[in-house]
Amino acid sequence: MRARVSSLYRTEPVGCEAQPPFYNAVVEILWPGSARALLALARRIEREIGRVRTFRNGPRTIDVDLLDLGGVVRRSSDPVLPHPRMAGRRFVLAPLAEIAPAWRHPVRGLSARRLLASLPARPRARRIGRI
Repeated sequence: MRARVSSLYRTEPVGCEAQPPFYNAVVEILWPGSARALLALARRIEREIGRVRTFRNGPRTIDVDLLDLGGVVRRSSDPVLPHPRMAGRRFVLAPLAEIAPAWRHPVRGLSARRLLASLPARPRARRIGRI
């Protein structure tokens, strides 16, 4: 399986709205390791790029989230899977529906396309181009 990469999306900030727009994309990869190992790699990438954690939903250089890992459901340990807020976030679902519209949420059973259609129009996520 080849990795799939969505377009780049410019999105209105969520949570702390007094900050610049976010830029989001979704990447699907084949990962042979554990969820914890993938999360550790994501956090290492964030640190190497210069992320400094200030406050929840605050401005940041980069934010790498683990959304799903082969349909695994994990509720009690880091990382929680699927990502606990992804079903309500246009900035996640718009790029996800672009590359995997039939992907199904492991708990809700709904496709990425259907979850995206159920959301209000705001905060917006606008496709701006290919990565």
